[in-house]
Amino acid sequence: MKILIVDDHPLIREALRHVLTALDERFELIEAQNCAEALAAADTYPDLDLVLLDLALPDADGFQALSQLREQHPGVPVVVLSASEQPETVMRAIDAGAMGFIPKTSSNQSLIDALRLVMSGGVYLPLEVLHQHQGAPEPALRRAAQARQAGEALSPREIGLTARQADVLALLVQGKPNKLICRELNLAEGTVKIHMTAILKTLNVSNRTQAVIAVGKLGLQLPQLG
Repeated sequence: MKILIVDDHPLIREALRHVLTALDERFELIEAQNCAEALAAADTYPDLDLVLLDLALPDADGFQALSQLREQHPGVPVVVLSASEQPETVMRAIDAGAMGFIPKTSSNQSLIDALRLVMSGGVYLPLEVLHQHQGAPEPALRRAAQARQAGEALSPREIGLTARQADVLALLVQGKPNKLICRELNLAEGTVKIHMTAILKTLNVSNRTQAVIAVGKLGLQLPQLG
């Protein structure tokens, strides 16, 4: 897995490198200290699997950097790292296409757990955001709670999603547009739209942002695609 770390603080980059290497020493880690370097790295490494993006960059507003990355490299999932835990900041990042949000104030173990979840196809969001927002039907939430108590992840099948719908949801959560989802899964656009409708109904949500939050609330283990 090839991961781009974008942060202007060398100590933060080093800490993330240490944590990621501990998770899997085979990870190939690339570093950038500002928006310009991040965009250049994304151009140089078109096969990036993940970007970890700090919102406080010296040469650009973090949301501007996020938007540029999503616009220029829509196939690359982005997880935001930020010193802010404000729910409105988290929601703005998800609205802009991020597939997760990890507060820098997290303990080392929480950071490890968050990164492990993201690497396995899950969504990590601060608890305050998960608690504030509606989404995910009660039966699914009960099954998710049972799975957590058993130390297990909830599978898409357990909430009524087909294998193909799980694939579509995994790419949707990554922020990929419909046309890219069609291409990656070799599906017609009409078929993807049908799957999207079924997914949103199953999750009891009406858009991608709410779907990302629902996946986080349920702790769904999605296929690792892209």
